[in-house]
Formats: sequence, C-alpha cells, structure tokens
Amino acid sequence: MSEIDVDTLLPNGRVKQAVQDGEMTQLTRGAGNQYAEAGDTFELNGETFEVAEVSERKLGDMTDADAQREGSESLDAYKQRMQRAHGGNFEWNEDADVMTYRFEQA
Repeated sequence: MSEIDVDTLLPNGRVKQAVQDGEMTQLTRGAGNQYAEAGDTFELNGETFEVAEVSERKLGDMTDADAQREGSESLDAYKQRMQRAHGGNFEWNEDADVMTYRFEQA
C-alpha cells in the first residue's frame, strides 16, 4: 500500500471530475501496465481515495453494472464513449486483457 500520483491512475480531467463528483467508482485500462494495487491511495482536490480492488479480466467480461460504475448509462454507451475517447485507435475486442480498478473515498 502506498500513495500514488492521481495522474498515474486517472488519465484526464473529465475522469478526475467524474470521480470527484461520485459518478465514477471504477476505471478499466489496458493490462499492459498496472497503475495501482489494492490498498493504494490517491488524493484528488484534497479528498483521499483508496483503491479497493484491482482485477485482471477480459474486456468482454464487462457488464452494464461495470459500465455504470465507470460513469456510463449502459455497456453500449460505455463502448461508444471508449470509441469517441480513443478515436480511430480503439476497437472493442472481447478478448483484450484489461485491468479494472475500483476505488472509494477513504
């Protein structure tokens, strides 16, 4: 357990704002790097958050509930958001390895 730089886990201002507003309690990123471990903490505008769980999974394992924890209304809306966010560099691959980080305010 250690304190990590918020920029290491949360990639941009929109994500940071969604976390701070309580709209996002989970983030899924490619499995090429592990950005945090369970028990790590990060600070966001004076508030401390703890990474409660880190799991490796397949992108195809995502559910509507996962998408909602990531700030989308549904899995379809999440897929569309990922395509917009990553532009032409993103293709939804059910077999892609990803890391899911769940966090909560400490």
